[in-house]
Amino acid sequence: MDSFFFGGDTVGVIVGAIIAVLIVGLAWWLVRTYNRLVRLRNQTQASWAQIDVQLKRRHELIPNLVEGARGYAAHERATLEAVVAARGAAVDGGLGVMDKAAAEDALTASLGRLIALGESYPQLKADRHFATLQDELTTAEDKIAYARQFYNSAVQSYHSALESFPGNILAGLGGAHARRDYFEAGAAPQDAVQVRFA
Repeated sequence: MDSFFFGGDTVGVIVGAIIAVLIVGLAWWLVRTYNRLVRLRNQTQASWAQIDVQLKRRHELIPNLVEGARGYAAHERATLEAVVAARGAAVDGGLGVMDKAAAEDALTASLGRLIALGESYPQLKADRHFATLQDELTTAEDKIAYARQFYNSAVQSYHSALESFPGNILAGLGGAHARRDYFEAGAAPQDAVQVRFA
């Protein structure tokens, strides 16, 4: 009986079973890690899409703001043209994250100058349509800030997974996983554009 339990064939089967369990466990762990990288990459893409949605909403408001201001501040042509030009640059679909952030910073600066016109033109300040557009712009800016924060958080999680073991090895093997740029504010002053004239 002892030769049956401790015989050469039994030890071989036990060792083989242990090796098989280890291989299956390792394979499961690697697949799980790779799938986590895919999930985090997709989350960064979805987060970027959310920023894009909010930026498009902001871009849709700008022509109405410009038109509203044009009627009251026609001789402020340079300011109005700067807003239109900055919007055109920001709407360009071929921009990467860093270029998009720079274009949006330029647009924010030109919008600040447009909104400041309201202080110079009391009729524009009192215009209900212009005030409503300013409120919508404020809401859009808040949503952009939240979407930017969520995107940057998703990028941070993705980078942590890419740089941690075994993600760093798997990321190098698959080739589909690369670092993403953060959507950061530029070197412009960090003062928020004030769009309310209360």
